[in-house]
Amino acid sequence: MASVSQSAVVRPGLQITGRNGLVDKYFYFTMGLFAAAIVVSGFSHTVDQNLFHAAVPRPLILWFHGGVFSAWVAFFIFQSGLVRTHNVKWHRFFGWFGAGLGTAMVPLGITTSIIMGRFDTYVKHEPGSDAFLIVPFYDMLAFATLFGLAVWWRKRPELHRRFIFIATCGLLAAAFGRFQYLSVHNLFYAGVDSVILLGVVRDLLVNRRVHRIYLIALPVLILCQMFVVHTLTSGSAWWLRIADGILG
Repeated sequence: MASVSQSAVVRPGLQITGRNGLVDKYFYFTMGLFAAAIVVSGFSHTVDQNLFHAAVPRPLILWFHGGVFSAWVAFFIFQSGLVRTHNVKWHRFFGWFGAGLGTAMVPLGITTSIIMGRFDTYVKHEPGSDAFLIVPFYDMLAFATLFGLAVWWRKRPELHRRFIFIATCGLLAAAFGRFQYLSVHNLFYAGVDSVILLGVVRDLLVNRRVHRIYLIALPVLILCQMFVVHTLTSGSAWWLRIADGILG
């Protein structure tokens, strides 16, 4: 009787955490929904006045940018759902579409940031567009690196899924930057890192240890983010020369 009662007490905890528990089964799918919620919530503060009903019409590329990057979040949810329902064959099949989508996002993101930087500078006459250019440039560099590693290690699920997750989290910087407090205090990357830390918590709950990907990638990302924010806020002359040259 004692052993039966003990198993009855332990089993619910193991079903939530541990291997094949709820956290293990639904983490990445739930994170996809969470990312979508962050994007909707963040951009809801600005999308109407800056895109849908802007006093000065925005460049057409901004619409493509919003559509493609939103499609990536939807694709992340879709692919996570396929894995959750054990449709691994279809997950791999559609993965090639994701490879193309992710590859296209990098030049699209860089081009959009340059065009919008010129728009903000020469049409809206807003100061600081040249300094801010380092943020989307870094975001695209980080995404390209993490996404490339995910594709390279696509046959190693434990690596692949974490690289894709971290890469997707990095794209949330733009959404977090739409929250006034985070924007004013330049804490948009703190929001990104908080979501990535949920992956660390997931590993602790499921595997009882943190995967080496997080132990390597997260400190590197934080150092790079600190450098980017410092360059942005300090108005570094070396970067302003580069950015002004890019913006013409």
